[in-house]
Amino acid sequence: MKNSVLRTPLRTRRIALGLAGVVCVMSAGCTSSQSPEAAPVSGSNGPTTTETVSQHPAATTPSGNEMRVTLLGTGSPVPSITRFGMSTLVQANGLNLVFDAGRGATTRLTQAGVPLGQIDGVFLTHFHSDHVNGLSDMWLSGFIPALGGREGNFDLYGPIGVKNIGDGLMQTFRNDVDVRVADAEVDPATTGIVSHEFEANRVIFDRDGVAVTMFKVQHDPNSAIEPAVGYRIDYADKSVLISGDTVPVENVIRYGTGVDVLIHEVADFQDPAALPKVYAHHTNPRQAGEIFTATRPGMAVYSHIVNGIPGRVAGIPDETLIERTRESYDGPLTVGQDLMSFQITDDEVNISQP
Repeated sequence: MKNSVLRTPLRTRRIALGLAGVVCVMSAGCTSSQSPEAAPVSGSNGPTTTETVSQHPAATTPSGNEMRVTLLGTGSPVPSITRFGMSTLVQANGLNLVFDAGRGATTRLTQAGVPLGQIDGVFLTHFHSDHVNGLSDMWLSGFIPALGGREGNFDLYGPIGVKNIGDGLMQTFRNDVDVRVADAEVDPATTGIVSHEFEANRVIFDRDGVAVTMFKVQHDPNSAIEPAVGYRIDYADKSVLISGDTVPVENVIRYGTGVDVLIHEVADFQDPAALPKVYAHHTNPRQAGEIFTATRPGMAVYSHIVNGIPGRVAGIPDETLIERTRESYDGPLTVGQDLMSFQITDDEVNISQP
């Protein structure tokens, strides 16, 4: 059975939601659908092998004017086997764009069936380790012929400071690259990192009808963590916004109003007073609800979910996270999971479960 909820921020769309293994709440209640192409990925939260043929939607290029968003990692700095480090894949018009590259992003790409050599750009929101500690793996694995077979350089985009990261990685792994080239294992033309640095609040990528706008956000109350940015991706009258790590800021509302999918970070604990410094660097669910109410996206999605520290600070179940969000927002809402995928068509946003 398939249900839908209408919305009209920029144009009417129907939101079709699947609920197998995901917590989602709609203003009119949860809806459900599970299409054949959204069959579970073998070993989606555990080991996989190169012999496994991925059935994940991301393994197939979106058709026509559609966009697809896949949550590669929805976690925080906390090491987790279920929520890997922050990373999001956006596919449009044949391009594979990755936003942040946290712990395990390369593994999730492989599970999703996306060739490591076919990443057209990686975009960083800021330089905290949990957003970049999977970057070297993505770059290095991508140029090894048996793993990725990338043709040409690895393109890295973001705010000022990206070049320092790209150049530093090349220096750190120079010995690895040199011996692989000397052994005739890899083509040296595929091993470089080309860094593209920009000031915020502007389009920084425009290729084949896909535009990426980078905008400034604020990751702490005193603006000590700079740069910190978010991204909006537009293609064929469809749009996605990724907030980056941020406290509530006007730019998310400015760039996120009426988008089809708005992916926002969130932090919450069983006791909201447990880690006040963490709260001061993130957005709590009540604040996020206010942002969703102001922007009215086709689908609001939580990722980079900061929810307790095992053995030290108690987290909360997804249901409580939703309840606290509902204090200020009554629209479409999904708590993201690793490998969850969102297909944006002319008429609807379909959710495929991991």
